[in-house]
Amino acid sequence: MIDQQMPLRGGATSLSVRPRTGRFLVLTVVFICAACGLVYELELVALASYLIGDSVTQASVVLSVMVFAMGIGSLLAKRLRGRAAVGFGLIEAALALVGGTSALILYASFAWLGESRHALVGFSLAIGILIGAEIPLLMTLIQRVDRQDAGGAVADLFAADYVGALVGGLAFPFLLLPMMGQLTGALFTGAVNAAAGGALVLWVFRRDLCRRSRWLLIGVNALVIALLATASVLVDDFERAARRAVYGDEVRVAVQTDVQEVVLTGAGRRSLDLYLDGRLRVSSRDEYRYHEALVHPAMKGAHRRVLILGGGDGLAAREVLRYPDVTSVVVVELDPAVTRLARTDPALSGLNGQAYEDPRLTAVAEDAFTWLRATRDHYDVVISDLPDPGITASTKLYAAEFYGLIAGALEPGGRLVVHAGSPGSRPTTFWTVEASVRAGGLVTRPYRVDGRLTGFETGPDRATGRADSPRDWGFVLAAGQAVGRLGMDPGAPALRTLGEGDLLAVRRSAERVRQHGVPPSTLIHPRYWEE
Repeated sequence: MIDQQMPLRGGATSLSVRPRTGRFLVLTVVFICAACGLVYELELVALASYLIGDSVTQASVVLSVMVFAMGIGSLLAKRLRGRAAVGFGLIEAALALVGGTSALILYASFAWLGESRHALVGFSLAIGILIGAEIPLLMTLIQRVDRQDAGGAVADLFAADYVGALVGGLAFPFLLLPMMGQLTGALFTGAVNAAAGGALVLWVFRRDLCRRSRWLLIGVNALVIALLATASVLVDDFERAARRAVYGDEVRVAVQTDVQEVVLTGAGRRSLDLYLDGRLRVSSRDEYRYHEALVHPAMKGAHRRVLILGGGDGLAAREVLRYPDVTSVVVVELDPAVTRLARTDPALSGLNGQAYEDPRLTAVAEDAFTWLRATRDHYDVVISDLPDPGITASTKLYAAEFYGLIAGALEPGGRLVVHAGSPGSRPTTFWTVEASVRAGGLVTRPYRVDGRLTGFETGPDRATGRADSPRDWGFVLAAGQAVGRLGMDPGAPALRTLGEGDLLAVRRSAERVRQHGVPPSTLIHPRYWEE
């Protein structure tokens, strides 16, 4: 609480505006600063989730560090109450610069240093301290304007603060992100923050400032706004340079959709790479090995109607459509930008064999979980080609409840196949997927394809980007009744990798690293994490 006996410099008559107007302007700036502060928080959480993964962990780190830092900032601000106006002006300028450039520097640390966790914690701490210092100084300023009781001042300040936070929280996903993107949105927010804080002090409280303080605030705010404006002009060049540092020199397509960042590099069949949120999703050098191992064991048996969950790149559909007796294929992909790219990009559409031009294929842009709850159709084969289970956004798509929905969509005798991660580098995740499929009411048969069996190239894991040697992929084949012996359908096309004789080996390879007693993952108790 502010000491009611603390002498105030001058009195209400020394203000440059009437007390009622001054009170309104202070609360307006509280509203703007709260909105900007929440945008900074959400910006850090979103970018950290894209760059590092595991959004639950990143949100917990950002929010907990920031709230802790706000307490430190509040304590430190007590020393500035005697010069609240100039102190608030300088703090807002610092917050605008730190918060406005936070996304830029976080992305730069990821692109050129390969690590952004330390930058994330540092920015969370710095922004939290500066936000925490605002309220004590604003309390002093509002009582300087209007000598109301401390309880009333607190109520007014927090009402404006909370409403501003609501507006900032809604503006970030629905306005700033789609219209400006993460980097420009953060820079714009910083400029608004600096302008609001500087204008309040230099207009309403200018008589409290000595000549030196006034010119200091003018110079600092002008410099901050100029730096943010310059950065916003150069942000496109920065993004191109950062993408080259991350993805190499052959970036052809880079799109930030409502769902994720989509990057396509290379142009030929031997050099095409598709990245989703920085994770290698498709590499033309060996994608056929993955997709043949995913699709063809599940096609043994009836396969007239096939459902593909994920797989918007069209590569799993390419393998399915090689069977002439397939009558319909439905691809449920959350991000329509991926299916549009797979349909229109010459290199990617060439790689998937123009799968989207086949009249048997239907693309649906919807969340797979939501779509399965609504559909009444049944399928002979369901292929789950979804992002890695260690990514938080995908956790519900690897839960027992999700597999229960799939079990309900299978025809009698129908099969499900799931990409379940790497049994070699992430065995707990792999066996958690297998346990979750069983908990969904299906009988499972796991199998594993790796370099020791098929001569696969070593390299980074397609989902995590980490180097694993030899490279391996794990799958779970499942059915409502007993799963037959792994094999190929009599009408299967000729494959470049797996043959009939390899399938016994790939099953035994998975069983050799089995973990017993692994509990399933559910919506209420998710069990996937980065190992």
